[in-house]
Amino acid sequence: MIPDEIVEEVRIRADLVEVVGEVVQLKRSGKEWKGKCPFHDDRTPSFYVVPDKGFYKCFGCDESGDLFSFVMKQTGMEFNDAVKHLGARYGVEVREVGTREEEEDPNRPFYELNAFARDWFREQLLDPRSGKEARSYLTERGLDEETWERFGLGFAPDSWRGLRDHANSHGYSDGLLLEAGLLTKSERASEPYDRFRHRIIFPIESVARKVLAFGGRVLGKGAHGAPKYLNSPESAIYHKGETLYALGWNRNAIRREEEALVVEGYMDVVSLAAGGLGHAVATLGTAMTTEQAQLLRRYTGRALLLFDSDEAGLRATFRAGDVLLAAGIHPSVVTFPPGEDPDTVVQSQGEEGMRRHLQGAVDLLDRKLQLLDERGYFDSIDRMRRAVDKLLPPLRAAADPALRDIYVAKVAERTGIRRETLEEEIRNPSRGSGRGSPPSSSGRGSSPGPGRIGSPTGGRRSGSAPRRRLGLGPERHLLLILLHSREWIERAAERVGPDDFADPVFREIFERLLDNPELSADDDGLAPPIRQRLESLLGDPEELEHTGRIFDESVGALKERRLQARQTELREALGRSTDPEEKQRLLKELASFRTERQGRWNVIRRGASPGSHNQSEGTDR
Repeated sequence: MIPDEIVEEVRIRADLVEVVGEVVQLKRSGKEWKGKCPFHDDRTPSFYVVPDKGFYKCFGCDESGDLFSFVMKQTGMEFNDAVKHLGARYGVEVREVGTREEEEDPNRPFYELNAFARDWFREQLLDPRSGKEARSYLTERGLDEETWERFGLGFAPDSWRGLRDHANSHGYSDGLLLEAGLLTKSERASEPYDRFRHRIIFPIESVARKVLAFGGRVLGKGAHGAPKYLNSPESAIYHKGETLYALGWNRNAIRREEEALVVEGYMDVVSLAAGGLGHAVATLGTAMTTEQAQLLRRYTGRALLLFDSDEAGLRATFRAGDVLLAAGIHPSVVTFPPGEDPDTVVQSQGEEGMRRHLQGAVDLLDRKLQLLDERGYFDSIDRMRRAVDKLLPPLRAAADPALRDIYVAKVAERTGIRRETLEEEIRNPSRGSGRGSPPSSSGRGSSPGPGRIGSPTGGRRSGSAPRRRLGLGPERHLLLILLHSREWIERAAERVGPDDFADPVFREIFERLLDNPELSADDDGLAPPIRQRLESLLGDPEELEHTGRIFDESVGALKERRLQARQTELREALGRSTDPEEKQRLLKELASFRTERQGRWNVIRRGASPGSHNQSEGTDR
């Protein structure tokens, strides 16, 4: 027999419209395709293919089925042979195994629980009373019931334990609900409670359509201080850097359109689909990763980036573009008027208006050249040098040799720099001015050069004696890592915040890195003390061996300092309190801090070793 996961992989990669279209002349009819039935003498088209749902049906002879049944009926193959035939065509290695029952998937409880939660959220949305406000909101946003069903949208009522009680009554424990991220805890609550409350729910699925996690958009103004959007934390089955929202739903449309629309959030994806553009995916609130780009490359070699057009959006656009280039995808940039995004444009201008914007998409390098020209970077020698630094990342990233050659020729023509000089800069990034951050293999920030922090040699120059590590402190050590190995920035953001930095200059540098991972000392708007400290860090010769361990130690020290400050506050409050109940609560919180502190340092001592950062809490993968 062929394992179910291989059958599903073939189903995912194959294109039903393409397979049927070799036998039947199909024409698009809305979201479906129609033609004359191959199974009977059909004089008028009565045969329909529904790619989003993966089946075909003839309303004349009542024949219906999926991808495999169509091949079986057309060729006379058995099921296993049909799977092997399609697997060979679409690049899936199909192997058979014995009939002995395979070991049960250890993650099966998570998948079952998430499917259960999705169904419950769906029931709340459709409930005549509890879901009324949510349904009204979705309708006002231009999302009809067909779109709700297509994306499995749901609603989490404004209840602290609605899902928890329902899941408990069906045998799901609080422990499993906490591990899956459906429940959460806080210092103030004695028991875990529902993570999602008073929110529209967006299930986040794998390409194989298994529910991995959830995203929630708060209704109205929501609770005071509540974030507008809230996602599940990472879990045993959910790794946000390896998932693209809606790829499972939209992969066939991406193949047909021969391009993917890459947006920032799930509401953009859903709005575009409701507006007739069902070939979008979203990055789930994280910068585009190598894994996401490689996943997308299975389905298309072209992507249009529909991010915000402000400074932060442009930085995200160019970072994502470099990662896509490295994966062999040709990216172009769609620019919207100020204050507009894909959701607002498709609502106000409809499919036709949005397609006009898409037709105006500009190649990634061309867009960067436009912006540099608009900002006067080609008006002086000094700014021209800086322009070259900013143009090198896409040249280095491009995996397609032909596209890379075009890029080099275009930059040489625009800047007047000899092609040979540019190619030397591409091969040897350390010989440049150092003011432009070359992309790492993941496309996020600078790659560590020879002997730098994060290098394969562990930060030690070959043939040289190890240098003594200076007493620079955890804040400085952490910033050294982040500035010289920019791919660590997202991991740091998961575990510490600006408030964990006592030094105000270090704090601002950290904040600016979160906002702009390509931060350099020549960026506009830096105050002199910030610029001076940043230049010092960028030029620091300190060599830190075992980057992963030092990262964990630095983060742990910052969090330990925060814990100690909180413990001091609690002890002082305990000394002032005369209320027995309040004293009991303070003592309980103090005890929990001691447990947390001990566990954190045990993790660091046991798990920290060269390259072991993935074992620690809060990492991306």
